[in-house]
Amino acid sequence: MRIGLAINYAGGFKEVAAEVADLERAGLDIVFVPEAYSFDAVSALGYLAASTERVQLASGILQLYTRTPTLTAMTAAGLDYVSDGRFTLGLGASGPQVIEGFHGVPYDAPIARTREVIEICRRVWRRENLQYQGKHYTIPLPADQGTGLGKPLKIINHPVRERIPILVAALGLKNVELAAEIAEGWQPIFFLPEKAQQVWGQALAAGRAKRDSVLGELDVYAGPMLAIGEDVEPLREFVKPQLALYIGGMGAKGKNFYHALATNYGYGSQADRIQELYLAGDKDGAAKAVPDELVRDINLIGAPGFVQERVAAFREAGVTTLNVVPIAGTPAERVKLIEMLRELID
Repeated sequence: MRIGLAINYAGGFKEVAAEVADLERAGLDIVFVPEAYSFDAVSALGYLAASTERVQLASGILQLYTRTPTLTAMTAAGLDYVSDGRFTLGLGASGPQVIEGFHGVPYDAPIARTREVIEICRRVWRRENLQYQGKHYTIPLPADQGTGLGKPLKIINHPVRERIPILVAALGLKNVELAAEIAEGWQPIFFLPEKAQQVWGQALAAGRAKRDSVLGELDVYAGPMLAIGEDVEPLREFVKPQLALYIGGMGAKGKNFYHALATNYGYGSQADRIQELYLAGDKDGAAKAVPDELVRDINLIGAPGFVQERVAAFREAGVTTLNVVPIAGTPAERVKLIEMLRELID
């Protein structure tokens, strides 16, 4: 089981780079750079490629709608080149609040667009003369939609790999099925091992039944918060505001993927209450309404024995990478947590 970590997109990545190098030495396997409505992820990934040696680098995630599929492929090939083949392309649809609210682009057909973007990326990396006829992307652009001067081109450079690993961040059943079918990896959020089969089992099985064997086994990336110690259980309260934000505030009623997930986990009435309070402006009340059991079971916060048991539960549920968020105040403390987790996993 690998250990991953997402850097904080609210901070400056120049300051983070030295810490990532230390985490690499502590046993970190992969680092994710998010891209919400922050600094772009690509700048940070290039910076990290130059300041690390072994750790894998991943976008977590690049949003489908903010780049053309071809530019996404070019960017991934460039990052794979500067990192000597250490890049994983994390893709996701994000949500309408960011895509329409910050980028001014319609949020439509995320599942179909995911498939088409992945297909186009792989053609670019294989250095094919790019011709693609999809429902959402047509390359070259037809004459009746442009000047008529477009012609099939292939990427000038030779990519380090013709199949850069792709992981898809997905929660909806159809998108999870798609990830299991065509991507190297799947990244859910708020992964609860004991309920994973109940919520996603059929979708994963349906996708795997159509999966090309060349892709290998599906990597599953879970993202628990991490704190290890005999006296760290009170830190579970630290997690509740984030869960309240997602369950209560990331979308309107009926349009919130995270509220739906909590409901599918069996916390429907609590999710409704969290959303009601959050949308009414009572963020503290919403955080207090987050169930203790949910916080306990989706994270790695507790004594070493408890954390080791939960790691085993994640592994049993099919998780191959723990993309952790260490709860620590200093870089040295975060390094120590990664070292401790490495020992518990091994």
